[in-house]
Amino acid sequence: MSTTPPTIGLVIPCYNEEEVLRETTSRLIVLLERMKSESLITPDSAVFYVDDGSRDKTWALIKELSAAHKEICGIKLSRNRGHQNALFCGLMTAPGDALISVDADLQDDLEVIPQMIRNFRNGDDIVYGVRKRRDTDTFFKRFTAEGYYKLMAAMKVDIVFNHADYRLMSRRALDSLSEYRESNLFLRGMVRLLGYANSVVEYDRAERFAGESKYPLKKMLSFAWQGVTSFSTYPLRLITSIGTLVSLAALGMTAWGLLLRLFTEEALPGWASTVIPMYFLGGVQLLSLGVIGEYVAKIYSETKDRPRFHVDVLEGEAFKKSRAQT
Repeated sequence: MSTTPPTIGLVIPCYNEEEVLRETTSRLIVLLERMKSESLITPDSAVFYVDDGSRDKTWALIKELSAAHKEICGIKLSRNRGHQNALFCGLMTAPGDALISVDADLQDDLEVIPQMIRNFRNGDDIVYGVRKRRDTDTFFKRFTAEGYYKLMAAMKVDIVFNHADYRLMSRRALDSLSEYRESNLFLRGMVRLLGYANSVVEYDRAERFAGESKYPLKKMLSFAWQGVTSFSTYPLRLITSIGTLVSLAALGMTAWGLLLRLFTEEALPGWASTVIPMYFLGGVQLLSLGVIGEYVAKIYSETKDRPRFHVDVLEGEAFKKSRAQT
């Protein structure tokens, strides 16, 4: 283990989290103080809240907490850019030898953070927080979530099963991540591409402390599709396979139609040969165009190469020290 304590930053994306931020801050400050007293981290270690264009009093509360506690810092985006962009902004903006990303809702077990840091000090550049079980989830949530990870595996996307965005990344890993320029962020897949030494820390996930989930079903499905289309060309290959099967089926139907027409009196002239292929092939073509359209849309957004975020305001002692040093 490294004998020199690292400077650690906790990066927490926030969108309308005023109900939970005071409790989150209270728990994090206690945790930081304990780790500092154990010489696990340096006194300069801090918490970095990233306000993703919240509509409530989240930013006002972050400013208040930053003024009251030197460990609390704030990053305010100019507008709402979504969870992945807000998280990426925090990872690219916050200083530290290593950064730990965690959600604000207190569902991820903060008590495994010391073990993450120990693994980092033992040489791991990335430490994944992985859920042991999903006992707190409803049957529907558990079924869809586990089905999602299995789907991603079937689509040949390399992600860690039951891992979301609770992880530690070293400065070396963060610098490498900054070289990835895609606009359609799917960090769970991007981090796996880095390939540095990594390990897993398991934990039990709790109920949300307060407020409502910022990932309803519609957003979850959209995020899942983002992961598939950003990291797998399998759907395009699937279209080729479907096209082959449809062609074989069309040949079979042609043969069947000819047999009925030539050797029986049961055929209704023109119906089967017109209606069945028309609807069948039309449906397959529309589905195929839709999938191809998703990939074309991603090409369109990537070629524009627009910035993924704009920082409006930086608050906190850590940023003041960083500006003073530069």
